Amino acid sequence: MVPFALGGMAAFAVAAVILLLAHGPSDWLRTAVAGLLVGIPGLITMLRHDANRRRRRALSHPEFRVTDPG
Repeated sequence: MVPFALGGMAAFAVAAVILLLAHGPSDWLRTAVAGLLVGIPGLITMLRHDANRRRRRALSHPEFRVTDPG
């Protein structure tokens, strides 16, 4: 789910920049900025949930290994 959250935040950021540069309607600009800002706590929550899930799975299933692709 993290890539979807990042994609949504990126879309809101791009929309905000376009609206800012084009002097678009201020209501739309505020909506784009709000979407970006609301996405930050959601992203943090998902990252913490994924880390805790990996930790719990490693404790309950010792044969389970998570490899970091990066």
